[in-house]
Amino acid sequence: MNYLEGVYWDFDGTIANTELEAHLPAFNKAFKDFGIKWNWDPNKYIELLRINGGKNRIAYYSKLNNDKFSEDLIIKIHEKKQFHYLEIIKKNCVEFKTGVFRLINELHSKKVRQFIVTSSSRKQVDLLIKNLFNDFNPFEFVISSEDVELKKPNPLPYLKAIQQSGIKENKSIVFEDSNPGLKSSLAANLPTVFVPSNIPIVLEENIKLDCILNSLGDENNMAKVIKGPKLKKSYVDHSFLSDYLMTISDAKN
Repeated sequence: MNYLEGVYWDFDGTIANTELEAHLPAFNKAFKDFGIKWNWDPNKYIELLRINGGKNRIAYYSKLNNDKFSEDLIIKIHEKKQFHYLEIIKKNCVEFKTGVFRLINELHSKKVRQFIVTSSSRKQVDLLIKNLFNDFNPFEFVISSEDVELKKPNPLPYLKAIQQSGIKENKSIVFEDSNPGLKSSLAANLPTVFVPSNIPIVLEENIKLDCILNSLGDENNMAKVIKGPKLKKSYVDHSFLSDYLMTISDAKN
């Protein structure tokens, strides 16, 4: 029998919706600081999210507009964006997604080890954990953008996490919300649950998932299983995740 030993959480869009709430206004504030006449609206930003990584996003848009920003300028804009992002987070503008804190607490009480694997910077993640969880930090470690040479969709972030945790792939579960994240975790052979954020995405055809939910749910907001085991309650809990691992194991045997 496959017992759940570890859960790897993506952060942005998985634990909390941050893209439109914090990242987007931070980018626009940075552009204004540098006198750059860009102002990304939500629709434009959602399009740009296909480009993974803030600096890559700025570079891509610069070329698209024939602005020809130097690498040094791109780095400076991104640093200013990071500053504004952290200031926004300090104002408590970001909240947990439905059911996330409840599930993290339950897993913690059942001694399931939990980790974060993200393309965000360590500084961003540390501040969000502090603001969202107060004095409670349920995560054993964080794999951030600084910890790997290749980011999602490359499997390296999750492969590093597997190596560091020592937990077998078939005793672990990943929560992800984006195509790059899903590609990364699946390429690392990790059972993966897709829970979308408030950013609409179309799953790429080559992404094959065993479990898709509309949310983790709670007592007042029932989760809907689009693909995967049946819910025994109105929300995703430890029992549901254990059933998911067992379903995968039975399908392979």
